[in-house]
Parts: sequence; C-alpha cells; structure tokens
Amino acid sequence: CYLGSFCAGGVPALVGLILAYVNRDTGPDWLKSHYRFQIRTFWIALLYALIGVVGCLILVGFFWLAFVFVWWVVRCAKGMQAISRGLPYDRPASWLW
Repeated sequence: CYLGSFCAGGVPALVGLILAYVNRDTGPDWLKSHYRFQIRTFWIALLYALIGVVGCLILVGFFWLAFVFVWWVVRCAKGMQAISRGLPYDRPASWLW
C-alpha cells in the first residue's frame, strides 16, 4: 500500500496505516515487528514531509522532499525483503533505515 501511494496519491498509505493498526496485535511476533515498522514509517514520513513543505519556502525543502522519497522507498524495500523471507524487521523503531 505504501509504495502504491506514489501512483495513487496518499490514500493507499492511509489504508496501509489502518490495516497495520488493526492487525498489530494479531499474528506471530515476527509479523508484529513489521506492523510496528509500517506504523512508524507512516508517521515519520508525515513529519519529514511537513518539514520539507515548510522548507520549500526557502528552497531547501525540495532537496529534503527528495530525501524523504528515497527514504520511503528504501524502508519499504527493506521491509518487503524481510517479510518475504519470513523474518522480523531487525530495527522497527529506527528513524532512518
């Protein structure tokens, strides 16, 4: 859902967030780390995007928003890689990667 939000607007990301909140207490422990990771990814990305939008007033924000885009894609790719192997996400509480 998160990667699809780039093509379809922010709605798929909201759907992914809701699904993560609904399912975060169910399932095996290794999957719970992914739900926590997804929830944190959404809220941290929102914070980073707001900083970038404010920064656009002084033109620095455009570079910051490009960083946020790369950050989002890398986090999604790393999460998908771990889940495809059936492994928990190693650092679901991290702010960077």
